[in-house]
Amino acid sequence: MAKRDYYEVLGVQKSATADEIKKAYRQLAKKLHPDVNPGDKEAEAKFKEVNEAYETLSDQQKRARYDQFGHEDPAAGGGYGAYGSGFGGFGGFGGGGFGDIFSEFFGGGTGGGAAQRGPVQGDDLRYDLTLTFEEAAKGCTREINIMRDETCTACKGSGAKPGTSPTTCPTCKGTGQVTAVQNTMLGAMRVSRVCSTCHGEGKIVKDPCPRCSGRGKVRTSKRITLKVPAGIDNGQIITMRGQGESGERGGPAGDLQIFITVKPHKYFTRRDFDLYCEVPVSFTQAALGSEIDVPTLETPIKYSVPEGTQPGTVFRIKGAGIQNLHGAGKGDLYLTVKVEVPRKMTDKQKDLLRQFEGTITGKEYEEKKSFFERMKDAFN
Repeated sequence: MAKRDYYEVLGVQKSATADEIKKAYRQLAKKLHPDVNPGDKEAEAKFKEVNEAYETLSDQQKRARYDQFGHEDPAAGGGYGAYGSGFGGFGGFGGGGFGDIFSEFFGGGTGGGAAQRGPVQGDDLRYDLTLTFEEAAKGCTREINIMRDETCTACKGSGAKPGTSPTTCPTCKGTGQVTAVQNTMLGAMRVSRVCSTCHGEGKIVKDPCPRCSGRGKVRTSKRITLKVPAGIDNGQIITMRGQGESGERGGPAGDLQIFITVKPHKYFTRRDFDLYCEVPVSFTQAALGSEIDVPTLETPIKYSVPEGTQPGTVFRIKGAGIQNLHGAGKGDLYLTVKVEVPRKMTDKQKDLLRQFEGTITGKEYEEKKSFFERMKDAFN
């Protein structure tokens, strides 16, 4: 009987994309697989036909020659897709070959072997910690409470009542897996699955520990002392090794991950290890110069603002910032001068300012003079 068109076999158009072809193949392969339809010769034949079509259409070069010559490509030795070489088509299930598609259908793998029952590390835990700006900058010690599973001290993690021991699972004989024989188009195949009796442990507990109810673990509230290093910043994580959930079958405990949130400060902002602060000064202080009080994370210090300081001028105080988290030294403190113009004045104060303004020659305001000269040049 003449071969059907491969596009017709997969139920796609000739313009179908590679993804559309793969999707169609997967759906048909699952539906027609002989192990899903045991003894159905028609389904087995269709499955072979689907696999043959996919082997050709999933290969860009083979598809191009098929589109040109059809089933009679002279370079293909009389036709495409002998089924004996067609298992490459199972790559549509992830590239893992027959074992992958078999696993997808039946939930297990091929072959035997013991379950993976070695030591397993415990899960990590997360704790969210909020610090004040000063606590993060200077460092601190905090007491935190966490809930975690710990190995039961009564049964030492076995889950069995003290004085007894777990017994070998009678279903899997301690392997943690059970093996069944499936008849396939390739013949009889062994398929291994996790043992449903012991859930892959290889042992069962007949007389559970009363303290942990057979779990081998107990839920415990743990109080931990945490030393927060100076210089920690918002969004950083402190890892405490071995303070997470206990491991399985003698495996190490997981870690405790502490996620840091830092509250904002009322007048400091932070960039890396430097501090930034706006300092208001009066018009007179900026014009005549003055010694002002400057806040730091420790105690206020005195700083001399020079005569003629302009609004927005930035001064740097070296070493007055935050402790470097990974080394010696501190960042710097940057002060931005904010000149405050008086909003309410008495008549006497206004008269004094008018008198002062009357003595101005223009040389006192360099920026103003430069601006008007530039403006004059622009209009001319």
